[in-house]
Amino acid sequence: MARRPLAMASGIMPEASPVDLVECAAAAGFDYGGMWIEPADWTAATTRAVRAALAATGLKLLDAEVVWIKPGPPDPAHDHILDIALELGARNLLCVSSDPDSAATAAKLARLADRAGNAIRINLEFGLFTEVKTIGQASAILRDIDHPAMALLIDALHWTRSGGTLADIAALPPHWLSYVQLCDAPMPGADPADPQAILTEAIDGRVALGEGSLPLGSLLAALPDHLPIAVEERSKALRDGWPDLHARAARLYRTSSEWLARQG
Repeated sequence: MARRPLAMASGIMPEASPVDLVECAAAAGFDYGGMWIEPADWTAATTRAVRAALAATGLKLLDAEVVWIKPGPPDPAHDHILDIALELGARNLLCVSSDPDSAATAAKLARLADRAGNAIRINLEFGLFTEVKTIGQASAILRDIDHPAMALLIDALHWTRSGGTLADIAALPPHWLSYVQLCDAPMPGADPADPQAILTEAIDGRVALGEGSLPLGSLLAALPDHLPIAVEERSKALRDGWPDLHARAARLYRTSSEWLARQG
């Protein structure tokens, strides 16, 4: 069986520059990179530098993040993030929502999907730290939008903490899935009733694939074959233990590829 493609999620090195994200992922051996876009800081020169780094390394971007939907009218910054992602050739745009109005969230995502056309997938990620807390809520929004550019992003940690099941995944239309985010974590982990604990765990408490107790093997088996994996090991221990960005990326690739090889 062919190995699933691996990407380095941008969250593992929040201190990195956009060019660092490309160069570290490529040097470590990842098939894809991830890109964090801060629209207020991003310039045309940033785009040129990242495109040059992508061309020099041959790396492609699996995703760009993050569009954070909030109450109120559509945010022009979200269009800017999408346009940058398109210029960089990213395959996916990651979105989350803090808008408690699910219809408004759907409308804002639909607007992005229309803008995206068939050039990039608009991925809605669910999690207890957002207003789209479960895979069921995310599924309802995607059904409401009914747009071919829309996708549903499963993060192994958020799926587990929000009570997701393998049956929930089996019920998803396969075309909704464009990639998956994997990490590991201890069980039981953060209290699902404590939003701050959930967020802190998501940013600081993840561990390498195979070093925790999340049902990663079962999750992976339930997903379509060859679905790309973004390794989302956001971890204070990883940042502190590997302050050198290239060494951190190399360690992430080694532990992730070794775990993936054991899955058969």
